[in-house]
Amino acid sequence: MPNKLALEGVRVIELCNVAAGPFCGMLLADMGADVIKVENPAGGDTLRSWPPISEGFSENFASLNRNKRSVTLDLKNPDDVEKFRSLVRTADVLIENNRPGVMKRLGVGFDTLKSINPRLVMASISAYGQTGPRAREGGFDLTVQAMSGIMSITGEPGRPPVKCGVPLADFSAGLYAAYSVVCALREVERSGQGTHIDVPMLGATLGIAALQTSEFFGSGKDPVPLGSAHPRNAPYQAFQCKDGYFGMAAGNNALWLSVCRVVDMPALAQDPRFETTSLRAANQDALRELLEEKFLKEAAEVWLGRFREAGVPCAPINSYSEVLADEQVEHMQWVQPIELPNGVKTRTFASPVRFDGEAAPIRRRPPALGEHNDEVFSGLNAKDAGNE
Repeated sequence: MPNKLALEGVRVIELCNVAAGPFCGMLLADMGADVIKVENPAGGDTLRSWPPISEGFSENFASLNRNKRSVTLDLKNPDDVEKFRSLVRTADVLIENNRPGVMKRLGVGFDTLKSINPRLVMASISAYGQTGPRAREGGFDLTVQAMSGIMSITGEPGRPPVKCGVPLADFSAGLYAAYSVVCALREVERSGQGTHIDVPMLGATLGIAALQTSEFFGSGKDPVPLGSAHPRNAPYQAFQCKDGYFGMAAGNNALWLSVCRVVDMPALAQDPRFETTSLRAANQDALRELLEEKFLKEAAEVWLGRFREAGVPCAPINSYSEVLADEQVEHMQWVQPIELPNGVKTRTFASPVRFDGEAAPIRRRPPALGEHNDEVFSGLNAKDAGNE
């Protein structure tokens, strides 16, 4: 365990539901921040009701809410609003993912909170941003994937649009928010002044689509769905073989020549259709057919072994049960035991990064709804009494 986590001593208030905001809060909590999750007493974070449910507790919720404390407040109740303001007085950071305008209507907008805590960093995650013609529109991962262009390039050519199976819009926004919070805290150290961070899911999703937006800017043409293939590299996709599929990516000329040797097809290296990376990409359907004719003679594990020996990046098409049992995942100790508030023992995917070879620890199990009310609010009352 690291002797001191980077965000120890930083208090974060998380007023969030479902994915983007809670993921941001968990990233900060993993790095040592004291994250206090503020939930509505009538059910709390809606992720608490998402299956799979283990004896009454959501494992989806558990996956995004370790290392946090939970308190309950009804921000439509004036007394609870005052409690919330008292809590913010003690905080360094506030994360919220309500629609723009909601915090102000509740009496806890940034201007109000900054007046009681000038050093406050407030990160607001929303579908489209705090200002602009779409600011008041709501959004979920699906609608942002649709709006952002992701669904226009995902899937097989000629098939209906599909979303990416991983909620990219939610989690990219959470990553941008956590990164921005840490940057803002550095500025607070210098200037003593907090700031309001606007994190639009649409902008974050476009931000991670740099290759697609630059393709459009450079060519004037919309990127199109290519299945598992790549618009600028080949062979670089999933290939069919005797017992299924495997992934192989020969992203440069040296690797391409290695592929030709592995498949024992030296004539491919001299074929004018495949002389350069760009030509191979332009003619990748023909290339795939030629390679798959060979691949269909052997099982995936045979080809993976040959390509690995030749240094060509390749991988099986794993299910989640398979990748979570992979030897590399085991070596990195990414899957860790965790206990739910009801005592059920389960597993979770822990922080994937290491500092000097050590991973951030799971210090707290995910909290029951309002589990830390007495602990947090009694501490506030004691501070208030000391200030009288």
